[in-house]
This record gives sequence, C-alpha cells and structure tokens, in this order.
Amino acid sequence: MGIAAKFQRGDVLVAACPSREVLQHITSRWGVLVLIALESGTLRFGELRRKVNGVSERMLVQTLQCLEGDGLVHRIALEVVPPHVEYSLTPLGREAAEKVRLLTDWIEGNIPRLLKAKAAP
Repeated sequence: MGIAAKFQRGDVLVAACPSREVLQHITSRWGVLVLIALESGTLRFGELRRKVNGVSERMLVQTLQCLEGDGLVHRIALEVVPPHVEYSLTPLGREAAEKVRLLTDWIEGNIPRLLKAKAAP
C-alpha cells in the first residue's frame, strides 16, 4: 500500500504525519513569500529574488526546492545561453497561495493593532 493510499487526510497534530513537513515548507518565512510572489505568474529566479525582498540566494534555492518537492512549484530550465530557470505555481501551489494570502492579508490589514498589542506591557 502506497503512502498516498495510507493517508486519506493528514493530521498536523500527529508528529509522524507528512502534512507537518509540508506545513513547515509552506508557512516558513520564505515559503509564504515565494507562494505570494508567484501568484502573479511565472518568474525567473532573479525576478523572484528581487520580488521577495531580503531573501538570500541560498534560502531562495532551498525554499524553491522544498516547494517543488511538495508539488507546489513547477521549475522549468530553459536551454538557452545564458541558462534561464522559470518558476510557477502548480494547481496545488495556487490553492496553497490562496490560503496563505488570506493570512497575509489579515496581517497587513491588522498591523496597527498587532503593533499596538506587541508594544503593550
């Protein structure tokens, strides 16, 4: 029996559930930002790095590899000189981006309240 057949639905509260690893990849600092950046469409590596302000090349590569491994990001290496690599969201990635977008929209819309709460003694 394959692993997909074993899990009809994940349970992130169970330590051994593979959903925990996916959750970690999606909700990591850079995972969320990469998913949101790719919502607008296909981007080359350099474009994505500029759009996700502050991410190092190393962290972007790691994040993209994790999200690609989870089936959320599609990578296309174009055989041109110099080489170009393009990234886009898969259908699963678009679904995940919609979900994290709800959270980031809430955070952005409530940042004054959040900062006030953070500053309170």
